Amino acid sequence: MMNSLKGVAVSLALLGTALITPAALAEQAGLIAATAANLKWVAAPAVGPGAMMAVIEGDLKAAEPFTLRLKLPANTKIGVHTHPVTERVTVISGAFYFAPGDTFDPAKATAYQPGDTLIIPTGMKMYAASREQETVIQLHGTGPWGIHYHNPADDPRNP
Repeated sequence: MMNSLKGVAVSLALLGTALITPAALAEQAGLIAATAANLKWVAAPAVGPGAMMAVIEGDLKAAEPFTLRLKLPANTKIGVHTHPVTERVTVISGAFYFAPGDTFDPAKATAYQPGDTLIIPTGMKMYAASREQETVIQLHGTGPWGIHYHNPADDPRNP
């Protein structure tokens, strides 16, 4: 009899946790829940024309954890650049072409597919691109985040 009551109690406890909604979870302290459909995309002029960014977590200018997504239109070229923090990049969709180095050479770039991950150390010279399709990547690390182009002529913010 006692084992039966324990079984019922465990079943009820598990059923109760299954009924917690995402909204209820979001009310718990510190939880960040982001759905792709609800991301707020804004222009990312430091990355290139038409590039969009959605910050999921953090202030990119602060020394705190951040998570963001970058949406690169087809045929986007990101010239040789560095970042002041280690970047952890995961490809969400499309193909992300990436290579370390101080000279942009598309033939040396490796195509990374959805689910692939790169961990890029602070200060590493690199370049990237999308080709025939839009590409979405997710970046996370600890800020402040920024981008510094090796050649100022590659910086899309320069006239």
